[in-house]
Amino acid sequence: MSGRHEEAGEYLMVAAAVHARIDSTRIRSVEGVGFADAREGPTLDATLGLVATAVGNLPAPPDGPIVAEHGEFYEEPAERVGLSFRPEFKYVESVGERETVQAAHHAAYAARDLLL
Repeated sequence: MSGRHEEAGEYLMVAAAVHARIDSTRIRSVEGVGFADAREGPTLDATLGLVATAVGNLPAPPDGPIVAEHGEFYEEPAERVGLSFRPEFKYVESVGERETVQAAHHAAYAARDLLL
């Protein structure tokens, strides 16, 4: 996710979802990337909707969990955030998951720069 701060009087939030095959320490392959953007203010509902759209824009639906950093959803418990995602949701636990989330951050940041 990128763009949670107001810039020139408006928001432009961009989310990237990275579908990756990983092991506990690294990314093995990237199967696809989905993007979504929104110009509404950064609320929990807007963020959940944006990320759900990015996941829905992946070339193929993920067969594993949706993984994010705790701060992406305002420190809300995984059980609450998980109500918005299928097949399941969890916060980062392994190095491989953290590497995948970082790849999504870089993709979102780059896409936001292109849209500005």
